[in-house]
Amino acid sequence: MAVKFFGQFLIERGIVSREALLKAIELQEQKNLKFGETALAMGYVTQDDITRAHHLQLTRDIKLGDLLVEVGILTLTQLNEIIIRQKNNHLYIGEALVVVGALTNEQLKRHLDDFKADQAPYISDRVELPGGISNPEVWEMAADITYKMITRVLGLPFKAGKCQVISTVDNNFDMAAMDLYGDVDARYIISVSQELQKSVAKAMLGEASVENEPPEVLEDTVMEFVNVVCGNIAAKASQSGMIVDITPPVAISPVAAGLPVPAGYTGLCFPVLVSEGGTMQMILFVKK
Repeated sequence: MAVKFFGQFLIERGIVSREALLKAIELQEQKNLKFGETALAMGYVTQDDITRAHHLQLTRDIKLGDLLVEVGILTLTQLNEIIIRQKNNHLYIGEALVVVGALTNEQLKRHLDDFKADQAPYISDRVELPGGISNPEVWEMAADITYKMITRVLGLPFKAGKCQVISTVDNNFDMAAMDLYGDVDARYIISVSQELQKSVAKAMLGEASVENEPPEVLEDTVMEFVNVVCGNIAAKASQSGMIVDITPPVAISPVAAGLPVPAGYTGLCFPVLVSEGGTMQMILFVKK
């Protein structure tokens, strides 16, 4: 996969050591608290407040802070104070590498410029679909909601690669799908590696470890994530006057040669690079 994180880029070019990068990441984790963690540290919410809000987010395309204001737990003033503290305390990986002595400020600027040039062909600031796809606004929205749910529900930092037209879906450890019908005709698929299946399971089950969970439970959590995303896609589509119904999620068994895109459909692949390692893809089969 061509999409990379800055730290990965630096290691591959021999600019920093893996040990230095891990030290910088550890520093980042200490400094970069999530919104809920920051709100907790400031004494504005309880852990129960955060847990209830996260549960509500499963069916709502809404930021955690906005939801906490909506239900009356935070005031707008408190929301802004939390956001400001987050921004003021945020430490980027390059800055962390400078702090731990792996780079100088001058080296950081030069390598960042090289990194941006390297990634320009693969990274886009917005969802861009190839021409000729039916109902493109729905699939752009589907990708946008998927990315939001990876952040809000799974809590995983990631980078999204550019959409690619495919004829076959590459095999992965776990794949789950849901069909969308009504004013659209499509199949939505999430494909994850074994490492990411565990990350999905931990988030969906609310557990720190899933090492003792049976395989079918881990598989079910990926299907439930697909259910959450597609439920939000259907709800968002209805707000714009479209009818999008969904079927129950299903697991897809790996095929040795990969999963072919059905005749009469266009296959769209949205690569997702997750910082925890492993691979994820969002796939759409869209009726031509």
